[in-house]
Amino acid sequence: MQRLSTCPYCGVGCGIRSEGQTDLQISGDSGHPANFGRLCVKGSALAQTLGEQGRLLAPKVDGQTVSWPEAIDAVSSRLSAIIAEHGPASVAMYLSGQLLTEDYYVANKLMKGFIGSPHVDTNSRLCMASTVAGHKRAFGADIVPGCYADIELARCYILVGANMAWNHPVLFQRIQACKQQDPGRTIIVIDPRRSASCEGADLHLALKPGTDLLLFNGLLSFIAAEQQLDQNFINAHTEGFSEALLSAQQQAGTIEQVAMGCDLPPAQVDAFYRCFVDEPLTLTLFSQGVNQAQNGTDKVNAIINCHLATGRIGKAGCGPFSLTGQPNAMGGREVGGLANQLAAHMDYSQNADIELVRQFWQAPNICRQPGYKAVDLFEAVERGEIKAIWIMATNPLVSMPEANRVKAALEACPLVIVSDIVTHTDTIACADIVLPATGWSEKDGTVTNSERRISRQRTLLPAPGLARHDWQMICDVAKAMGFAEHFTYAGPAAIFAEHAALSAYQNTGQRAFDLSGLMHLTAQQYQDLAPVQWPVNHKYPKGASRLGADGQFYTPSGKARFIAVSQQQSAELARDHLLLNTGRVRDQWHSMTRTGRAASLLQHRAEPFLELHPLDAQQFGLTDGGLARLSNSLGQMDARVRLTEAQRSGECFVPIHWTDQFSSKGRCDVLVPALVDPVSGQPALKQAQVQIQPLSLHWQVWLILKPELDELLWPLCRSSGYASKQKSAQTVLYHLELAEMDLAATAGAGLDPTKLQLWLSSLAIQPELSSQALSLGHYRAAAFEAEQLSCCVFISPEPLNLALEYLDQQFNKELSLNERRQLLTGRSSSGEMQSAVICSCFQVREASICAAIREGCHSYQQLGQQLKCGTNCGSCIPELKALIASEITTQGETI
Repeated sequence: MQRLSTCPYCGVGCGIRSEGQTDLQISGDSGHPANFGRLCVKGSALAQTLGEQGRLLAPKVDGQTVSWPEAIDAVSSRLSAIIAEHGPASVAMYLSGQLLTEDYYVANKLMKGFIGSPHVDTNSRLCMASTVAGHKRAFGADIVPGCYADIELARCYILVGANMAWNHPVLFQRIQACKQQDPGRTIIVIDPRRSASCEGADLHLALKPGTDLLLFNGLLSFIAAEQQLDQNFINAHTEGFSEALLSAQQQAGTIEQVAMGCDLPPAQVDAFYRCFVDEPLTLTLFSQGVNQAQNGTDKVNAIINCHLATGRIGKAGCGPFSLTGQPNAMGGREVGGLANQLAAHMDYSQNADIELVRQFWQAPNICRQPGYKAVDLFEAVERGEIKAIWIMATNPLVSMPEANRVKAALEACPLVIVSDIVTHTDTIACADIVLPATGWSEKDGTVTNSERRISRQRTLLPAPGLARHDWQMICDVAKAMGFAEHFTYAGPAAIFAEHAALSAYQNTGQRAFDLSGLMHLTAQQYQDLAPVQWPVNHKYPKGASRLGADGQFYTPSGKARFIAVSQQQSAELARDHLLLNTGRVRDQWHSMTRTGRAASLLQHRAEPFLELHPLDAQQFGLTDGGLARLSNSLGQMDARVRLTEAQRSGECFVPIHWTDQFSSKGRCDVLVPALVDPVSGQPALKQAQVQIQPLSLHWQVWLILKPELDELLWPLCRSSGYASKQKSAQTVLYHLELAEMDLAATAGAGLDPTKLQLWLSSLAIQPELSSQALSLGHYRAAAFEAEQLSCCVFISPEPLNLALEYLDQQFNKELSLNERRQLLTGRSSSGEMQSAVICSCFQVREASICAAIREGCHSYQQLGQQLKCGTNCGSCIPELKALIASEITTQGETI
């Protein structure tokens, strides 16, 4: 049977097609307008993330497995007791862009409407809040004016703080296809790092971090100086232009001054400015590099100012375009998932809005003032002001700034409730009550992507164990707390209908978000709902691709606003410190609760890493492939060193994904101070200051083991030294590094047999076959259970290059004596060595690619024809091009 649904990863909102009953085959939906059948590497591997292993299958209260009635009673009674003693504002919810709109809606309704607590916020605060605030300041509403179809119509693409090649690869491939079809189109990347998105770009502005506001103020000044203003549009449809231009002119000065402030060559700034003014069909795509800053909202408005000044709003092929980070960050914004919102894009700034929502919900306890935004929320938990918090589908111990403080706050909080899909997360470790939620393949509801397109996420598999939909558990708790009349829904269709009806309630066109055309859907019509862009009403019965084309906006005057913004003075970099940038990698998602289950997705980047410039590595005594410890007054992180000239000197980069479940000290946000944008409340996650030193550990250890042993061994292995974990096809792989005296009696004396035996015994490993040269520090062993391999151990003082794929294949089968002996060599009888996976979609390794290049494949298209790499999602194409260039240079040729 074939079913259509939506990918649960980034905000592109790709449609997927599922076939099969239990063993699903996932492919792209060729009819979905977000992706037309394409999927990125994460979406292509969705089927690998399924299965009950590691899933949370039953509720737990105080560590004990209980029934659902007992769990609901524990949640409702404990919340009610805290509210009775400390008031409604003593309880809070922290939600997630992973939730469906229907989940979000009832959570917001329960807390803000009936319990009466305003303290409901979401992890979307960490990625999109500055865009929301910028949209509302400029347009009077949180609207994205453009749509994905503008990609094919644009002729100049400006990527600002957005590594689209890795983070929004399906959209990036659409840009690349346009460029290939018409090389006259221009791609400009504005990013301190030379990321994968710079491959094929015509211009890369590797500006000083935090100076993008100065750059766009300079652009606004340049537009005016070149007399390229759309004065008719400005006069008829905007306000505040003079003040914004004056502020920009006072700050920016000449191109040379802007270039000096941004640490860029003046010629690059001039080329960027001239391309913008000369090409009306210019699309500016921005993401976390803009939003995650102390002046993120001002940056958003600086970008919008330039498009307003040239009349490039709501028109085909141009405009400012926010790339959403999560699959339903926008859906959460629609229903009031942010603490400063109510629902249906209404908020606390208008008493009329509060009354409207109160009347519609019939909610006597409705909140009348905003709640705590994410950082303030967890600080209130730390102070003891918040006594109970319900965390749904997110992992704040990994994603929040000053994550160690958040951990301490949750550990001290009287009541922590966590709804999630997996047994172990960093946050669940702090929970008093754990509730098993359905995952993406079991959920049923809607999500809204970056272009305002609402799509259905449909049930593909039955819920495992006792897992329940998030909206169901919220409604059950609401009923138990005495609000049954208002939380009795037949299913998600009924919730969506109420959500749509609220958007239409007393809405005569003054509110942009309007789903009145969908409020009377039958259950079957809801089930069959095709992707559609809001608003959907009498004016736009089939949805609206673009907003603002008529020059009408949602401010009191109906005009768009220019916002006067100025560059903040950034903090001086402390001596012997580097500026830390954080971000995503190609094959992982958030804290890896889903992608960490897919073996193919852990081959590209298998452990936390630190990217820095070779000059900085030399200064700090670091070597490529070695370990480094990053630290400041807030915490520590350990990571594998990767040297690259793509990183500006004086700065460094680490990924956000690794947790205590996959590494010993891989959480990067323990290093990030809780500094926020004063308008949006969004944390500045990209400009921490850190000290770096080499982490000198002696013993290289690999453990390859059956998954059943993981829960027992991982806590023991990550408690000392360095440890990272990854899943393979049949096994779990641990890469450990231990201090010399952990396994040696004296320095330089090799492995001590007594210490080695004690260490193996502590892990309950009893080898039956071994190869050892202890005086040289080498040990290899294998343990068996019921004649099948259960664990392999490899120890060496030097780095080990093992054929991990071969070793993984030896599990779950009977091995001959010769095959058992071959195990201990760490490679197959052919002597094949391991190399990095470059193309995760087809598991094509670097060695195979380089061999094909040497045989004459001198383009990524030729490599694709021979090896299939780069032919699915295309996100490995930048690395394929880099390998081609490197190999050909090595051969003494030129490209």
